[in-house]
Amino acid sequence: MKKQNKPASVKKPDGTLKRYFKNMKTVTKVDYATYLGVILVFAIVMACQGAGLLNRSTTGMLVPICCYICMAVSLNLTVGILGELSLGHAGFMSVGAFSGIVASMSLGFTGAGDVVRLVAAIVIGAVVAAIAGVIVGVPVLRLRGDYLAIVTLAFGEIIKELINCLLVGFDENGLHIRFNYDGNSVMGDLGLTENGVEIIKGAQGAAGNEKIATFTAGFALVMITLIVVLNLVRSRTGRAVMAIRDNRIAAESVGINVTKYKLTAFVVSAALAGAAGGLYGLNFSSLSSTAFDFNASILVLVYVVLGGLGNIWGSIIATIVLYVLPEALRGFDNLRMLVYAIVLILVMLATHNERLRALLAKILPRRKGAAVHG
Repeated sequence: MKKQNKPASVKKPDGTLKRYFKNMKTVTKVDYATYLGVILVFAIVMACQGAGLLNRSTTGMLVPICCYICMAVSLNLTVGILGELSLGHAGFMSVGAFSGIVASMSLGFTGAGDVVRLVAAIVIGAVVAAIAGVIVGVPVLRLRGDYLAIVTLAFGEIIKELINCLLVGFDENGLHIRFNYDGNSVMGDLGLTENGVEIIKGAQGAAGNEKIATFTAGFALVMITLIVVLNLVRSRTGRAVMAIRDNRIAAESVGINVTKYKLTAFVVSAALAGAAGGLYGLNFSSLSSTAFDFNASILVLVYVVLGGLGNIWGSIIATIVLYVLPEALRGFDNLRMLVYAIVLILVMLATHNERLRALLAKILPRRKGAAVHG
């Protein structure tokens, strides 16, 4: 009998397809390792806190660290994955912070519980920041070069000045909003009733906030940020974004809508920054717009660059180390920030040293084909 040929449908996959599925399995394992690592750190910190091993200063840094981890991971989506330089990420955080404070204090006036207020603040902060991201991104992301960096820098400064001129209160009649253009307006001009609540007081910022932010909420927000960013990067949208980053002309030639995918990544990044701001604002009894100036944006950018562009784990570790480092250097008194700057320079030189990287590659061999660091 003649040997029948196998139909084309049962042919074994070629080497390229095998490598693709192997790489996808590796990436999935790295993602799960990231989630498990964050959960393990959370469990250790909670155990130490329950045993009384953490002092008051360390406990006070837990929520801000979670907020800045979310900021660094979300900025890495813009700078590392998308390949665009943003210098106004703190502006989106400030939008989320003050809109979250307004939502929380307004709900507190109606008698809502702390959990409801906290969730509402984070969600509303993310939504308002996403709207701001669309407003900034639509006209700018069509341009090339460093225009995005300049416009986002201007956006951060504009937001800071707008908050300095903003008066917000809440009473039985709802929200009362007024802009203090001439510098002569006072909170009494809002027309609040006797039971009204003053929320944002112009240049004084928001004062009298109830501190309802918790480390558990910060951990949950970090997990949500990681799930959103990692799943976006591994998706079809993420591959399109990375294709645009690597070669915009080639991406356009195969029919990828450059503006659409760049705007998607930028808005998601802004929304996550707004959510972090919503949590951050409820961790302090008073908050002013000066906390979200140009220096704050640069600080988050330092976390991203030091951790490695596109490296999610690097962003997490760099944020924790660099946020805790100034507190650990308080023994140097006035030289604290000088020592901090020297440490930054030495770490940057070390991480970009080819010999050191080659040595680490031998000690910690990486698997081939990992398109994005986990």
